[in-house]
Amino acid sequence: MNFFDLCVAIGRAIGRACAACWRVFERMVRLTYRYWYIVVTILILAIAAAVYTSRNENLTYKMNAVAMLNGPSIQQFEQAYAPLLSTRMLPDEAAITPFIKDHIATDFNTFRVVDCLDDGTPDYIDFKHKSQPTDTVKVQMKDRLCLQFRVKVKNMHQVPAIEQALLEWFNSNEAMQHSFAVYRKNLAEEVAFNHNQAQKLDSLTSEYYFNAPSAARPMNYSSNGVNFYGDRDIELFLEDIYEQHDHLQQKDYRMLLATAPVTFENHFSTAPIPVNNRLKMIVIFFLLGWIFGCTLAELIDKRKAIIEWLKQ
Repeated sequence: MNFFDLCVAIGRAIGRACAACWRVFERMVRLTYRYWYIVVTILILAIAAAVYTSRNENLTYKMNAVAMLNGPSIQQFEQAYAPLLSTRMLPDEAAITPFIKDHIATDFNTFRVVDCLDDGTPDYIDFKHKSQPTDTVKVQMKDRLCLQFRVKVKNMHQVPAIEQALLEWFNSNEAMQHSFAVYRKNLAEEVAFNHNQAQKLDSLTSEYYFNAPSAARPMNYSSNGVNFYGDRDIELFLEDIYEQHDHLQQKDYRMLLATAPVTFENHFSTAPIPVNNRLKMIVIFFLLGWIFGCTLAELIDKRKAIIEWLKQ
């Protein structure tokens, strides 16, 4: 079979599938017309169930927060996160256990944070899991991870307690504590080194451009931005100084946030659209009710044949 035959076979299979779906749709329309009182009754019940499911106190929202990993790797975080997916793996003394066992916080999930410019600044959260670890354009950050869970409106006041319980759970992990201790030590040394280098650049600039005697080192200007002091050519490292201070600010910021192995860069925020919003639930329940009503109508339509088959 060549490529053309394969395309023909795939096209025929798709055509047969579309024709079968059309025949099923035609049959459902005929059953709806013949047994409308059954189908309409089921649809009314389905819509009523959808409205009840999507009532205000039962609305469920997604809660998202970006977790900063101060030393621990993504793999260590996922190992500590795995017990949250099943109550059988959680110890009873853990603060997060009651929230999960009572179904206050449900459907935990994690998403990678993507850095498009590779500058250490998060650009967006990959909620659709489309980024790849080997992607060099949409780089997955190694020190940030988005944590998500669902909570109902009636339990929304317990979100701060859930957040605190999650931090206690992650920061009590022994492996993550060891990684944090090493990371904190290295970060403190890097911050001290950066401060030292910044002072050296400032001292060098001050020495050559402000403190040098004008008679000993006459200053001349050129069109290319290079200053001449006697027989020396010394360039002003203004861009290097700015770059050094930007790097220093980033490290100082990380040092300020690195108070525990895992910290949340922001508190848990609520998604604007609930998971079980009314329109979505009405559409889903309407389709399910129509399918169930047509199935029931088909059984009633073929009841004689079914009875004869049962009597055999």
